[in-house]
Parts: sequence; C-alpha cells; structure tokens
Amino acid sequence: MSCVSGLQTDCEALLGSFQETDNVRFEVFAGLWRDRRFHTIFHGQTRPLEKNKFTQKALDLAWRYFLPPYTFQIRVGALYLLYGLYSTQLCKPKQKIRIALKEWLEVQRFQQDLINAQHYDAAYIFRKLRLDKAFHFTAMPRLLSFRTKKKIRETQLKEEFRELSNRVSRLITNDVLEEMMNVHDHYQKMKCLISTDKSQPDKALSLIKDEFVINIKNAILEYQQWQQNKMKSSSKAKDSEEMTDKKGGGTSQDSEGSERANALAKIKYKSYNAVAVASKSRRHRQVKLESSESGSDQGKMKSPRCKRSRERSQVTQKGNSLETKDRIQPIKKEVVTQNRRMPVITEEENSSEEGGNGGQFFFWIIPVVNRLVTDKYAIN
Repeated sequence: MSCVSGLQTDCEALLGSFQETDNVRFEVFAGLWRDRRFHTIFHGQTRPLEKNKFTQKALDLAWRYFLPPYTFQIRVGALYLLYGLYSTQLCKPKQKIRIALKEWLEVQRFQQDLINAQHYDAAYIFRKLRLDKAFHFTAMPRLLSFRTKKKIRETQLKEEFRELSNRVSRLITNDVLEEMMNVHDHYQKMKCLISTDKSQPDKALSLIKDEFVINIKNAILEYQQWQQNKMKSSSKAKDSEEMTDKKGGGTSQDSEGSERANALAKIKYKSYNAVAVASKSRRHRQVKLESSESGSDQGKMKSPRCKRSRERSQVTQKGNSLETKDRIQPIKKEVVTQNRRMPVITEEENSSEEGGNGGQFFFWIIPVVNRLVTDKYAIN
C-alpha cells in the first residue's frame, strides 16, 4: 500500500504541474516528464511478478484520471500519462490498459471532443495506443473470481482535479446556445417580413434585445471563470498552510500537546461543576453543591462521611430530646394532679384557723359542700 500511495502522489504532482500550465500540448507534458525523470519508477522492481503487479497498478491509477468527472485538461494529461507508462514499462509481454464495456462509450465521446476542438496531438496519442493494442477490453472494470469475496479498497483521488459541477453549465450547454441563436435569427427575419421596412424590423416589434443570446453566453463564461479563480485561490491557500505546518513541525506538536491539556482541564472542570439531576425517587440522595466563602465559582461537594456523621448527630439529638421530654412529662402530670385535688389542711393550719381564722374555714367548706350536693342530684 505504501508503494501505491507513493505512486499516487507522484502522478498527482505531475498532473498538477501540467494543470498549472493551462495548456494541453504534448510537448509541455513531455518536458515535465523528462524533468521529473518519471520513466525511472519501473526500475525499483527486479522480479517479474513484482514488475507486472506494479505496472498494472500504475496503469489502473492513471486510467481513473482519464474518466469523468475530471476536467478536460486533467483527462488529456492522464492520456499522455498512460502513453508514457505503457511505452516505458519493463514488462515482457507488456501489461495492457483495462477498459470495461460501459467505459468505452465515454472514451469514444472524449476522442470525438478532441477532434472537434482540434487537439490533434492528443487524438494522435489515443490513436497510437489503439494501433499498438494497448487496451484490454473486458466486461467488468475489475477482475472477478468464482465464489470469493474480496474487499476492494477505493483510493481517494485529488479533489482539485475534478470538474466543477454547476447547474448553469448543465442547463445551458453549447447545443442549447446554438439552438437559441438559430431561433433568434429566425425571429428577427420574421419581424423584418412583417414590418414596413424589409431591411430592419419596426420599433413596435422590438420586444427582445438583439444581443440576447450573446449576453447569456458572456454571463456563463464570466461565471465559469470566477469559479475557476476561486478554486485556484483555495488550493493555493491550502498549499501555503501545508508549507507552514511543515516548517513549524516542532511548534505544532507543542501546540497540540497544550491543546490536549486544556481540553482535559475543561472536561474535569465541567465534570466537577455539573449538578446531577436525580429522579423523584432518589431526590433524597442528590448531591448538593455549596458556594465557597472565598467567592470562587467552583462548588465544594459534600462527602458521604460528613453526611453520615451529620445524620448520626441528628439521631443523638433526637434521642436526648426524647429523654428530656420523658422526664418533663411526669413532673407536669404531678403538677396537674396536685392542682385537681382538694386542698389539704394540716393540723397546724387547723389550730391556727381555730385560733383566729375560723371564717376562712367556712370559706373553703361551703363551695365543696355545694358541689357534692349538685353531683348527688345529677347522679340520681
């Protein structure tokens, strides 16, 4: 896999430099091929089996860029790359380019586009590959085997090479513009026939601008140019960021370590500050937070040991209060019973009352006798 990934980076670098030239001539691509000494990629394998496998992987990788959805210039560069890889390979017999049946129609359409655009050098290269029998026509894009399941790992290709997909170009194509131009010319001729002056239409019939189709075409071209410039600026920005990351490799590692430490600190801070919302059946077990007296935002959680000791102290206080209540209750009962009983007169009080306080004796006896009498009648 490392060999294939290195080959992919080399092919993408070659096609990227060819894309920067804004040219589709074979001479430009051949100069880039010679400058990079690209033909030497086959010199690392010594065994025939390794040569065959590596060559087939290289041809398959270059063939992917030859098919849509990549841009026209990248597809032309992929065609030149296929020609260079097929011509400089060291395999005997030579490994061929695998083409599926469903891909052949797209290849023929691309060949016709080359001829229509007068890119005869690219059309000649494709014709040369066909005459050399470099293509191996198959039913499926990949080799299949009987009763075997093989996981195919798709390699991610470079996104900058893809053709910009916009609905404007899909909606208004070259055929549509040509048809609009023909309809507009026919419309102008019909207006001239109706008007008094046969050379030009009347002003009352001029409802559409004469340069209507040309204005639409110019607007589409401006939009496509703006989109291409935007993609180039974004790719340059990415390249500059990669260069800065490579230069500051040590500092980037330090910054990554500090970022991780800060992230862990934030996670701990959130976990200690988060108040758990308990359910209704467990609200008595909910953990509470108390704000510290120092004014810090972090709350101090009550430990279970402090909670248990506090509960024990409450139980002991309740027991002591119950004991004191038990002691106070008989005293109160005695006081109440003493208040309900009749007054007891001692001998000293009788002697003192007989001596000079006889009136007080009658004061206590008369209400008692009256009460006894009333109770007796009430019972009867």
